[in-house]
Amino acid sequence: MSGILDKFKLDGKVAIVTGASRGLGQGIAVGLAEAGADLALVDVLEMGNTKEAIEKTGRKAIPIHADLSSIGCVKLIVEKTVAEYGRIDVLVNNAGIIRRAPLVEFSEKDWDDVININQKTLFFLSQAVAKVMIEKGNGGKIINTASMLSFQGGIRVPSYTASKSAVMGLTRLMANELAPYGINVNAIAPGYMATDNTAPLRTDATRSREILSRIPAGRWGKPEDLQGVAVFLASAASDYMQGYTIAVDGGWLAR
Repeated sequence: MSGILDKFKLDGKVAIVTGASRGLGQGIAVGLAEAGADLALVDVLEMGNTKEAIEKTGRKAIPIHADLSSIGCVKLIVEKTVAEYGRIDVLVNNAGIIRRAPLVEFSEKDWDDVININQKTLFFLSQAVAKVMIEKGNGGKIINTASMLSFQGGIRVPSYTASKSAVMGLTRLMANELAPYGINVNAIAPGYMATDNTAPLRTDATRSREILSRIPAGRWGKPEDLQGVAVFLASAASDYMQGYTIAVDGGWLAR
């Protein structure tokens, strides 16, 4: 007789995680492996450390080198994963970049670079994976990485705010259209995490102090803080959740 904890197991599942070389993507990928999944790791950077960490759990990981700034890589990602594993059960759209400049100085390149990775490729990779999931007929899970700036405006990051607001909207849209196929689409909105994206904020003593003073938990988040919710959204435990964005933010939005 199976119990509730069995619903969180990912034994026999195959997950794609983008932006898996380090930071949040690496943490999520390792968490999914610890829950039983085999991984396809996607990044433009070297992914040896993530692969090694996953293999230590006894699971399998294949790295797929891809530049997500163009949707030209989508076919490669899907085909390599299916060729290796024969299926795709989970997609984690984690990859993202940020550009900072005042609104009145913001360049078209900084707009396009961020929108292309954070929004455009996220959508078209989800589309391609959804086609595989529908064809296989076993349902699946798509997990998008949103942001505090899916809920708030922020400052000096217009393309990032636009893209992450779009991620929350697309999560709802995809959930509406894919639910009839047994595919759940939800998102995780990390709070202020200790990653490369936030390095400029953490090294700015004034901004770091301002941010920490508003986080009830009193600290920057860590990649491991996302593992539990990622496993939940990837597993049968979340089968009746659709279109929701879960904030994992140390209480930032509650403040």
